[in-house]
Amino acid sequence: MEAKIREALNLNCGGSSEDNLPDKFVVARQKDKSMSLYKGLILSGIHVDRFDKGFISCSFTVPRYLTNRDGNFANGAIANLVDELGSAVLRIYGDEHFNVSVDMSISLISTAKLNDELEMISRVLGQNGRYSGTIVLLRNKKTGDVIAEGRHSLFGNFISKI
Repeated sequence: MEAKIREALNLNCGGSSEDNLPDKFVVARQKDKSMSLYKGLILSGIHVDRFDKGFISCSFTVPRYLTNRDGNFANGAIANLVDELGSAVLRIYGDEHFNVSVDMSISLISTAKLNDELEMISRVLGQNGRYSGTIVLLRNKKTGDVIAEGRHSLFGNFISKI
């Protein structure tokens, strides 16, 4: 199951250099040509703490390259994390098929600063046929403040058994 999570989150590009950029990103990019530069930068700092069927808990420290001019964690990076973690939790839930995002709703409640450590929890809300719903919660580990909550709906393209 851990291999499914690592595959879903492309956790093969860890490490960071002096300027806080992933040092193994180039190697990982060569292995997986489908991974975009932005996706690789977002996912390179994720550490999976706990997982179960339909649940993932991760840690993430906000790097310099994902902050805006004010030094806050960029809203686009938060949206990307909601997208990736919402999709990844379906992989360990048993949904091995290609899923397309249908709807994503993100409430930005608070801000995270550079080097803040975040706890990210992703859960499957349910499935009805090919339609799945997930929820992703980003929280500051030190203060307990909720940074963002995202609901992510996906539609699966199941392969016919005929």
